Amino acid sequence: MAKYSTGGSSGGGSSGSCELCGTSSESLTTASVAGAELQVCSNCANLDESSKTEREVSEEQQRRKQAAQNTAQQFDAVSGDSKRWEEEGTNYEGDQLPYLSSDYGRQIQKARQSEGLQLEELADELGIDENDLLAVEQGRANRAGVGGSLIAKLEDRLDVDVTQE
Repeated sequence: MAKYSTGGSSGGGSSGSCELCGTSSESLTTASVAGAELQVCSNCANLDESSKTEREVSEEQQRRKQAAQNTAQQFDAVSGDSKRWEEEGTNYEGDQLPYLSSDYGRQIQKARQSEGLQLEELADELGIDENDLLAVEQGRANRAGVGGSLIAKLEDRLDVDVTQE
C-alpha cells in the first residue's frame, strides 16, 4: 500500500518508499502528480506532470478520451448495444446541439409535468432514449451528447422554446 506525503520530506534523491506505488527505492525524485508533490521511484517518475508541456497534456487527455470511447464501443459490441447506434443513425457531428437557454432543463421538465407526462411516457412517445431525456431535464444535454434533433422534438411536442439564436 502506498504511503502519502505529509509534506515533511525535502527535495529529491532521498531513500524510502515511493509515495505512489509504495516500492522501496534508494533513489526517489520529486514529481508533480495530479497537483500533489510526491516522492516517487523511477518507474513512477514518468507521471511527473511538471515536465510535460501543455500540448503534451492536451494530447494525453485526448488519447484518454479516445480510449474511453473505444472501450465503450467495445462494451456495446459485446453486450449487443452496438446495433442501437447503427439503428438510430445518429450522427452527432451533423446533429449538433444548438445554443440552449440557461434554464432549458427546468423548462423542459416543467412543460412535461404540466402535460401530465412521466419521463418514460414522453420518451416512448417521441421514440427517444429515456436517459437522454433525463440528461436534458438535468441540464446535461451537451455532456450526454444529445443531438439537436432531440431538442427540436421536445420543443415541438411540449410547445416550448429553449434554443437561443
